[in-house]
This record gives sequence, structure tokens and C-alpha cells, in this order.
Amino acid sequence: MGHATAETLQAGLAAIRQSPREEGVLQLIVRRQGSGQREILGSGRLDVTEGLVGDSWLTRGSSRTPDGLAHPDMQLNVMNSRVAALLARDLEGWALSGDQLYMDLDLSVANLAPGILLEIGGAIIAVTDQQHASCKAFVARYGVAAATFVHSPTGREMRLRGINARVVQSGGIKIGDTVRKLCRV
Repeated sequence: MGHATAETLQAGLAAIRQSPREEGVLQLIVRRQGSGQREILGSGRLDVTEGLVGDSWLTRGSSRTPDGLAHPDMQLNVMNSRVAALLARDLEGWALSGDQLYMDLDLSVANLAPGILLEIGGAIIAVTDQQHASCKAFVARYGVAAATFVHSPTGREMRLRGINARVVQSGGIKIGDTVRKLCRV
């Protein structure tokens, strides 16, 4: 698979801007089991302590915490499914981004400020203030044009790379669940 060109990515902005603002759909759940290992799930469980149950978040740790332990405000990585579809041709390609939840919802700064709650199935997650950034693997998987695109001023404003969130109410989720924007914490 070739990488999308800068022109193709720019042309895709119009569709991304049409993402629902209040109520969207969960389109993919991915459990990261280790470096480069991804499992696409039909359903899963979000837990206030573990994040996505069975995901490696808790054991992987973080360079953003003084003790190197998992960052509580980076429990979940969420990506707009329209962006994922623009970067990759199929669901397996989406999963390579390293995110766990892919939803058709406007993730922009203007729409989802830190503290906004999202209800997904039986779970509720809170958007955090931790910036979601690309790693070297993102560039290798999707290309330099994609990294430039998601980190451009427009890309940052629209949060094309995605958002970080934490679970505030444990519950089951499944592909096709409605994602509802609630109030702030």
C-alpha cells in the first residue's frame, strides 16, 4: 500500500469536517497487546483502572510521568474514523495507528474541550488535556505527508491525530455503539 499524498489528504478535509458533533458511532475497537501487536475486537470492556481491558496501556508506562508508570490521562487513544480511513485503506491499516477507539465524531478542540464526557455503550470516558502525538512508527506506516497533515495548524485544531481520554465509568462497548457527547466533568 502506498502512502496518501499531501493533495489527497487535503482533499479529504471536507469529509472530516462533516463528522457529527454531538452523537457519532464507534467504528473500531483495537486492543494493543504489545509492540506492533493489534487485535481488532467486535466488543470490549472499558475499566476505570485498566482502560480497555486486555490492552497494554497499564504495563507499557509513559515518558510523561515522573515515575515512568502509565499516565492516567492517556488511558485511551481515540481517533476520528474518517481520518483513519483517509490514511489507510482497510481496518487493519487503521489499527496500525496505535489507537484503541475509532469513532465518527468531531474530535476538534472547539467541539471536545478537556473534561467533556463521551458515553459509549455502557461506559463513559472523559477527554483529557494530554496532547496526542505521532511517533516514528506513525510516519513509517502512513508517510511523512500524513504526519505533516495531522500536525499542521489545521490538523492540531481539528485533532486529526486524535485525543487522549480516561475511563470515568466502566462498561461494555461494541462496534456500532452510539457515542454521545455529554457535559463536562
